[in-house]
Amino acid sequence: MPVKGEKKSLTERLGRKRVRGLKYLLLAVPFMVYVFAMSYVPLMGWIYSIFDYRMGQPFLDFGSMKFIGFENFKKLYMERSEVLRVMRNTLVMSGLGLLSTPVPVLFAIMFNEIKGKRFKKFIQTTTTLPNFISWITVYGIAFAFFSVNGFVSMILKKFGIETSPTGILGELDKVWPLQWFLGIWKSFGWSSIIYIAAIVGIDAELFDAARVDGADKIQRIWHITLPGIMPTYVVMLLLAISNILTNGFDQFFMFYNPLVSDRIEVLDYYVYKTGFYINDYPYSITLGMLKSLLSIVLLFSANGISKKIRGEAIV
Repeated sequence: MPVKGEKKSLTERLGRKRVRGLKYLLLAVPFMVYVFAMSYVPLMGWIYSIFDYRMGQPFLDFGSMKFIGFENFKKLYMERSEVLRVMRNTLVMSGLGLLSTPVPVLFAIMFNEIKGKRFKKFIQTTTTLPNFISWITVYGIAFAFFSVNGFVSMILKKFGIETSPTGILGELDKVWPLQWFLGIWKSFGWSSIIYIAAIVGIDAELFDAARVDGADKIQRIWHITLPGIMPTYVVMLLLAISNILTNGFDQFFMFYNPLVSDRIEVLDYYVYKTGFYINDYPYSITLGMLKSLLSIVLLFSANGISKKIRGEAIV
């Protein structure tokens, strides 16, 4: 009991749970500031879509900029064929990415069945390592394999198979499958970590009870493991759908060349090219606005579908 007149500590005044919650809140503050600075402050730049802004002009000095109203939005409509081409590439690549979302799940299930600790560590290291390799290095590896004089081309020639004079990297009809393959190779190991954690979180007594009831390995996976990680998969799938228009800039920037530009030019690269190559910064902002608004619509649409089908949603 505190002595009369003695000051109480913060813990005694607020309670242990409230103090613990306050500590967690303070730990979250830097991340909240980061999200606000990186995700919300840039939205101020949307105002440049109605001004004739050029790179290098003073920031927010609207007196030195010509007001053009909705000219960029009209331009967006007039150039809709080009925008639709870019959207096609974006949606195809993102759609292929959505089709590959079960790959990390299947890998996590198979990884969980590995018993040897050393072999398990080896597999985890080799599959997650590509995530930390830059796309510049990946392009170098792909060039060594798929260029005109690359490893794959030389092997095919030895077997008498004619190869393209531009190499696989310059073949228009192989752009989407190749980029899909490289995207899976680079990300599936890292993406599987969250599913491995979800499997570890499943109550071990469920597996023990299934063994006692005579369930084999496939039955345990089908009736316990898959239902246990399904909520995690749905959340990750919804986030992937909301980011369907953001399928990466680095990858397509590195593999871009005039021979395959019609198929590899996605929305992020098109915004970059419009803003920095063509120097039409206001129009690139308009394209970015379109991307943000469509992403919001996709997120809430996927969220609504999930709520109707499964009765659960993340928003």
